[in-house]
Amino acid sequence: MVSQIPKETCPRPFLKWAGGKGRLISQYLPYLPKNYQTYYEPFLGGGALFFYLQPTKSILTDINSELITTYRCVRDRVEELISLLKEHKSKHDRDYYYSVRGKFVDNELEQAARFIYLNKTCYNGLYRVNSQGKFNVPLGKYNNPNICQEDLLRATSAVLSTSEIKQTDFIDVLNCATSSDDFVFLDPPYYPISNTSYFTGYSKNSFGDKDQERLRDTCAELASRGVKVVVCNSDCEFIKHLYQEIGFNIYYIEAARSINSNTKKRGMIKELLITSY
Repeated sequence: MVSQIPKETCPRPFLKWAGGKGRLISQYLPYLPKNYQTYYEPFLGGGALFFYLQPTKSILTDINSELITTYRCVRDRVEELISLLKEHKSKHDRDYYYSVRGKFVDNELEQAARFIYLNKTCYNGLYRVNSQGKFNVPLGKYNNPNICQEDLLRATSAVLSTSEIKQTDFIDVLNCATSSDDFVFLDPPYYPISNTSYFTGYSKNSFGDKDQERLRDTCAELASRGVKVVVCNSDCEFIKHLYQEIGFNIYYIEAARSINSNTKKRGMIKELLITSY
């Protein structure tokens, strides 16, 4: 069955996510493929485009194991997850936040509840870890953080029910996407356009020039199979050159820069939307 763009009442991301694409979807729509069978998103993050499109068949992946565990628990164990989030909500204060942040849990359901709790209460919903892989974002300044969104979690659980969700490197998409029936949307860590424009630490491994080149090569291989490929990235000569070399089309998108310690440096910037077709 071919994916159809749903009504505006569709579920939305249940996580706050730096660089989330929710506000850009209206600009993306003219460039997205209209017909495909399977949707792939190898840098899942908040999954804004996935939740907007609600594809019938999808394979959702990310290198962040805690993120993937959280998505799986939302899909498979949403009522148990809601119960744990209610407990976090009832105990939330500054001391409790730092206690939870510093605690290691090995139970998947508790990991997912911890992940959502920290996401809803930390500064700007950032996900950042130190060199030891420990989450280190400070508490945000919220009077009443929305820690347990029961209806939204149940709605997103339903949408995720037919999705395959796994933790893996983006290159794994080459093992699955093979034809024009496949649509791959790639929203990688953006290439830094200044020394302060890009925070590191999404995972213990940074995403550098070689990774951007490896991503470009993956896109070229997918395109050679007829796969419909869409990539987002920052507007810079390095990224434009990578994709011009393989004949991809480049479009400009207006995006709001909202995460910067200097409020004067927040505002509209250009980003790239790159397509294989």
